[in-house]
Amino acid sequence: MNAAMNAAMPTYLGMPSFPDAAREAVGNERLRGNLAHATTTIRAKRERAVTELDDWAELRDAAKEIKDHTLKHLSHYLRMLEERVTAAGGIVHWARDAAEANRIVTELVQATGETEVVKVKSMATQEIGLNEALAEAGIAAYETDLAELIVQLGDDRPSHILVPAIHRNRSEIRDIFRKEMPGAPADLSDSPPELAEAARKHLRAKFLSAKVAVSGANFAVADTGTVLVVESEGNGRMCLTLPDTLITVMGIEKLLPTGKDLEVFLQVLPRSSTAERMNPYTSAWTGVTPGDGPQSFHLVLLDNGRTATLADEVGRQALRCIRCSACLNVCPVYSRAGGHAYGSPYPGPIGAILSPQIRGIGSPVDASLPYASTLCGACYEVCPVAIDIPEVLVHLRAKVVRSKGRAGLERTAMAGAGWVLRSPARLKLAQRAASLSRRVIARKGRIRRLPGPLSAWTDTRDAPAPPEESFRAWWDRTQKRQRKGQGAGE
Repeated sequence: MNAAMNAAMPTYLGMPSFPDAAREAVGNERLRGNLAHATTTIRAKRERAVTELDDWAELRDAAKEIKDHTLKHLSHYLRMLEERVTAAGGIVHWARDAAEANRIVTELVQATGETEVVKVKSMATQEIGLNEALAEAGIAAYETDLAELIVQLGDDRPSHILVPAIHRNRSEIRDIFRKEMPGAPADLSDSPPELAEAARKHLRAKFLSAKVAVSGANFAVADTGTVLVVESEGNGRMCLTLPDTLITVMGIEKLLPTGKDLEVFLQVLPRSSTAERMNPYTSAWTGVTPGDGPQSFHLVLLDNGRTATLADEVGRQALRCIRCSACLNVCPVYSRAGGHAYGSPYPGPIGAILSPQIRGIGSPVDASLPYASTLCGACYEVCPVAIDIPEVLVHLRAKVVRSKGRAGLERTAMAGAGWVLRSPARLKLAQRAASLSRRVIARKGRIRRLPGPLSAWTDTRDAPAPPEESFRAWWDRTQKRQRKGQGAGE
């Protein structure tokens, strides 16, 4: 894939609101089938891996406490990390936003004189649109993670944090490889070994020739200046060890104080993400080691809305996220709508609370994301760092309401409901009116359209019609009949 092709890759700018995007996705039967099969499989494997540990709840609590402590003292640990990385021969850069991060990375690549880079799978670089920024500067970025490669060759967008091509089945992947991968066999089948072998041969030449690599980071340890990437394929390690220059883009929240803290996360992350006891490949490096690995290391520390998120006492817990994707695999909304509907590199429940905070709620998609949930709580139950996603969703919904000037309307509605519920007589009258209204507003037991502000509900779903008789009315009627029968018997 050349730079021109890379420049045509779609971005997340201008995405429609979640309901509009999800409506099309829900109607795609193949997509729903792919998602249902994949998420069900991953979910079952994760459950088995987690139940192997008697102290899983204690590990989860420990991970939460470590993250909260680090976020509380983030400025201290970031300064420590910068000192340790610099002392070990690395160079630290600070990026306030996506534009600054892209400029730093682009200039670093240009300084080497290279026009190609190999990339380790990275959510942070997707967040800032790095591939597109490099392409504008005439630099081609080659994804080396197998799923990311599928997405890139298919001129597509990732739809899952852990498995970016989860929306594709094997036959679709085969067709993409045959059409877009240079050197792919014309008779390539859809068997996983053949597909993996085709990708391996395609990437090997890039690994051996690349002089510059770009990565993200799963963790960084402040007191040693060590940066880590965990993965399952080994392609990341090829990028992290073979090139002369390594550029790592890391969100400032990925920090941990000590190596002892890291032990906790190397237990909870693999079980929650790939359902493995440990990551097959855990690559760690500290600055530069003469004669071993890249001889030039640059660490770009990315804010891009994280400091603003940290200032929100409720919303800041989203910064605990370790990108395991467990919440996606249990979410009934994600499993039907898929990742593209979220209009963000971060799909699913975590994306519904993270994206509106780091990007703001000014766009239609970001204002709609806090509503992309049933609030069932399954995401909170599986989160290895105990992020209360439903709590943050409700918190962000309140912000959206205030931003649209609807707070007064909602307060009036709640006050009216309270007035009705405080009086048994008023409640009985309201229930009677609701039962009578079914003849006007309902068809075949369902309400297809409600008037005024209530249309926000029926724009995306049907509402059940009020029952012909309330429970209160049924109770009064049956009890009266029972008492009458008893009186006749006497």
